[in-house]
Amino acid sequence: MHGRDGPVDEALELAYRTDRGRVLACLIGIVKDFDLAEDALQDAFAAAAATWTQNGIPVNPAGWLVTTARRKVVDRLRRAAAAERRHRVWGELSIAWDAGEGTGPIADDRLRLIFTCCHPALSLEARVALTLRSLGGLTTEEVARAFLTSAPALAQRIVRAKRKIRQAGIAYRVPTPDELPERLDAVLTVIYLIFNAGYLAASGTELVRVDLCDEALRLAGLVVDLLPGEPEPLGLAALLHFQDSRRSARVDGAGHPLTLEEQDRGRWDKGKANAGFALLDRAQGMGATGPHQLKAAIGALHTGAPSAGLTDWATIVLLYDRLLEWEPTPIVHLNRAVAVAMADAPEAGLAILDDADLSAELDVYHLFHSTRADLLRRSGRLDEAAMAYRRARSLTDNTVEQSFLGRRLDELDRSADDPTPTVNR
Repeated sequence: MHGRDGPVDEALELAYRTDRGRVLACLIGIVKDFDLAEDALQDAFAAAAATWTQNGIPVNPAGWLVTTARRKVVDRLRRAAAAERRHRVWGELSIAWDAGEGTGPIADDRLRLIFTCCHPALSLEARVALTLRSLGGLTTEEVARAFLTSAPALAQRIVRAKRKIRQAGIAYRVPTPDELPERLDAVLTVIYLIFNAGYLAASGTELVRVDLCDEALRLAGLVVDLLPGEPEPLGLAALLHFQDSRRSARVDGAGHPLTLEEQDRGRWDKGKANAGFALLDRAQGMGATGPHQLKAAIGALHTGAPSAGLTDWATIVLLYDRLLEWEPTPIVHLNRAVAVAMADAPEAGLAILDDADLSAELDVYHLFHSTRADLLRRSGRLDEAAMAYRRARSLTDNTVEQSFLGRRLDELDRSADDPTPTVNR
């Protein structure tokens, strides 16, 4: 988006980050075809780059994109000479931008499409990957990072999911109220990964993508309202509130990241923290435990500790043990290793991280290497720590994170005191 008018660049960037998911959700709901909707939206953004520069930025950029994308859909169908489908879609394209609001069990455009995309005929991984890429506002690279895989491999996974939808004739419709629970796990995973992608941005010059964090919090709240009798949405909402309560304390005045130990807990958002405790109490009162509640319970122990030194790491280890029964994933093993190191000794955490299978699965994950570097440094193995920090720095495109890891390398040279592992930011 370079080489044009500055305000237009900014408006296009803002529209892409804040409106793309909702606009795409509207288009997919109309044409029932992922690829066609995505292509039309891309055409609309290309048209916006030229038209907004010449005629000015519209008052309602999202509405402009929807209207233009609808026209682009018709143009593509004309070129494809799909007469029968063209006439059907033409009539549907006259639907107003907000016509879907308030209809069916799910009033929100994006949440309705997330539930629709999380079809149980697809594997959980395929559902989550497809929905994150199409509706979550994440790039292919960001989704690949969430799955600890490469962007080309992730792209192929999404292509296969779309192909299965077409070949199997999977009905593209909003689920009925009775069908919502069977899609809930995938929906909650999508929202959780949207938040994670915002909490530590994979690239750019900012530590946090506020738009993704705010959208995940909004969606989690909508799911709580939609399914008030389900404990896991409450657990997820609690977890996100605990995490987000630290937002303003995660960087210093110069924008440098701060570890959990370094943060001024007086700057944590008490309103969000208290909301998290209330949500977790409601979830636990329902008597059914799930993975999001366990993660929220871990978050509650961090949030409730008056200082980093008074954190109940032993209980956190036990909660991770229970979480592994639900999610025996490399990331959970990584986070448990940190808890073990803090409850016991750095060497105990390193013994977990140096497992050949775990280290192979996490080799492309920069937080694995930065965490291992911190434990190595606290163990006095400074040369190995430096190698691990360099490996971590090479795996992130976020300039703030690169700078943070560079300062850790400088501190190694000065034999500085060791902080809490970076994974706990």
